[in-house]
Amino acid sequence: MAFVVDNSVVVGWHLSSQTTAYSDSVLKAMVTNTAHVPGLWVLEFSNVMRKALLAKKITQSRCQEIFLMQKSLALSVHPDVSDPAENLALAMRYQLSSYDAAYLELAMRLHLPVATSDGALRDASVAAGVGVFTPK
Repeated sequence: MAFVVDNSVVVGWHLSSQTTAYSDSVLKAMVTNTAHVPGLWVLEFSNVMRKALLAKKITQSRCQEIFLMQKSLALSVHPDVSDPAENLALAMRYQLSSYDAAYLELAMRLHLPVATSDGALRDASVAAGVGVFTPK
């Protein structure tokens, strides 16, 4: 089953301080499933790696390994939301950041559940009817 994956889960695949049983199980599900992300994910992920480098949580060589591993995963990157008014409407309706609303909008458009460790996005995914991805 395909799903939309939030950066909160992806980061858990690479930074031990963010790893959870849920993020590990979603990563295992990537073997047989395709995950989808909005285009802004590329910048979000890169920024988390930048912060980890600056905080000396990872080395430059480890960062390069992470980027190589990430490229090997079946992650489908979609263009960002083209309608900022729609993004704002979702953000306001479900009390999300505009960034999280982009993940929700993608899930709604593709009719896919969301894999997330973020409580607000989890609640919004359930309320919007797409649900939360549960790895098998």
